[in-house]
Amino acid sequence: MPASATKSLRVAVLADSDTRWKWGALTAQRLAPADSEIRLDGYLLRGRATPTARQLREVGVRADSLREVTGVEFLRAMTGATTEEPYDLLVLALVGGGVQAMLHGLRSAWGGGGSDTFGKRPVVVTGYVGVVYEKLADGLLLRHGADLVLANSRHDADRFRAVYEGVGADASAVTEVALPFLGGAPYTGEHEPYTVVFAAQPSVPDSREDRTYLLNRLIEHARRHPEREVLLKLRSKPGEHTTHIEELPYQKLVQGADAPANFRLVYGHMGEVLDRTDLLVTISSTAALEALHRRIPTVVLTDLGVREVLGNHHFTGSGCLASWDQLDAGHRPAADEEWVARQGVAAGGTPSGGGSYETAFDTARERIAGLLERPGGLPPLNPYYTPETAPGYLPGILARHHLGPDGAPLPGAPAVGKEPGPVRRIVRRAARGAYRHGVQRVAPVIRRMGEL
Repeated sequence: MPASATKSLRVAVLADSDTRWKWGALTAQRLAPADSEIRLDGYLLRGRATPTARQLREVGVRADSLREVTGVEFLRAMTGATTEEPYDLLVLALVGGGVQAMLHGLRSAWGGGGSDTFGKRPVVVTGYVGVVYEKLADGLLLRHGADLVLANSRHDADRFRAVYEGVGADASAVTEVALPFLGGAPYTGEHEPYTVVFAAQPSVPDSREDRTYLLNRLIEHARRHPEREVLLKLRSKPGEHTTHIEELPYQKLVQGADAPANFRLVYGHMGEVLDRTDLLVTISSTAALEALHRRIPTVVLTDLGVREVLGNHHFTGSGCLASWDQLDAGHRPAADEEWVARQGVAAGGTPSGGGSYETAFDTARERIAGLLERPGGLPPLNPYYTPETAPGYLPGILARHHLGPDGAPLPGAPAVGKEPGPVRRIVRRAARGAYRHGVQRVAPVIRRMGEL
């Protein structure tokens, strides 16, 4: 990277939920050279999971500018029509279909290349916010075409390359890094009181029976151990959405439960909750990796089986699998050091010599610097999916973002260049509320009626 570029780096992050905004913004900060002055512009993709003001505050990542956009509005911004100068780095923190749509949209907006119509295009980066335990091939191929596809561990990097090479796609974009939000003080011993935290997930498990079972076991654990503080860590408040839809929020299930005084619900930043945690319990949440990074005893529950649909199969070999019966009896898990090192957490001081978390992004920074210095600018974005390779799949993905098969905006796409008026904003909020009401209240009732 030229010396002048190290002093100022313009970065854009497009995210579609609170968790992906957190990942994208923190990743952008980790990818910037230490001696650079970063300008971070945030774009929130308008949709069912667009983060609320409270969720953004809880994430705690500040941006120089932050605004809500449609996909077409974002593409217009990336052509330079609404920016003073082009960005150096663009992080797409989206679900796979959103990444694919934006890659094709950007390719079209930039005239199919990097320097002929745009002058200079940014380095485009994407990846995953946490554990990749389902839809591996589908999600990866939807992300193919970015300059860097970030893998959060050695384990993921090997899997990602195997998928790309297996379909004949270029795998050179795969770059090993780590989760950008790991950190905090290492665990040094028990707190007073001893604190057990269950990290809830919006969609795992998804049935009322299973979620009620987990809640009852957590309450029972609090009742069996009155000397402990037992916390149910929740991701969102009723009416909010995160990356996944939550049809049966625990706040609703806990109503009327006979919970002891040492049991309570908590919100807030996960790192702050882990500061006082002695035992982290979950089904398959990324919070498990955050806890393991800090050497906090961590349990991945087996009560509902070890199954791909739950994601806890990802933790086989970790030494963390256990049941509530074992925890009630005082079981203390011991994580397998080799497994932990391959997951990109607690990398320092492990038997395999996995390196340091502080240097986990060095390779990615070097690759970005090399791309920014490339003579003649960057080549066109080149996704694996095209109208020729996936004619029955790609057009539908693009159409959901009002893009045609060539990536250009479709006729009748939402207007760009102006902020919605107060009436439109009110209608939009009402529509989101109706959608969330349908997901969390109407849909479960209809499903139960169908089972009669």
